[in-house]
Amino acid sequence: MAISVGDSIPSQTLTKVTAEGPSQVDSAEFFRGRKIALFSVPGAFTPTCSARHLPSFVEKAEELKAKGIDEIACTAVNDAFVMTAWAKASEVGDDITMLADGSADFAKALGLDADFSKFGMGIRGQRWSAIVDDGVVKALNVEEPGGYGVSGAEHMLGQL
Repeated sequence: MAISVGDSIPSQTLTKVTAEGPSQVDSAEFFRGRKIALFSVPGAFTPTCSARHLPSFVEKAEELKAKGIDEIACTAVNDAFVMTAWAKASEVGDDITMLADGSADFAKALGLDADFSKFGMGIRGQRWSAIVDDGVVKALNVEEPGGYGVSGAEHMLGQL
């Protein structure tokens, strides 16, 4: 069963990309006490993720923060080294916190995993975004398979 508005973010280990290297974080701790714009992509360096989804949050980072977002975080079922390379290639700087979910444990705990085996990608996270306030989901925007629209930063700005 998928997480929904009003639910708390479950406790799972994610790997946060930092300047000092990968750092393990507990998801419940990460979201506690702050308002976070979280978005999930099926994979780093994939076409829509790289051309539209991640760039929408980079481009709208200041506007999101001006509307009360404390941090913007991106999660994907990739390892921390791929997430680090993607962050550098996409020039996210300090605007986006990259959270690697290498084994899809977080995606599965949220009920937002998907089987992309027919594309040679295995189990991944769906494309979605959420506003998480003090660990509680306040808005959740899950895309239809293959879609992009409601999970972007532009849509989220309208929800704040």
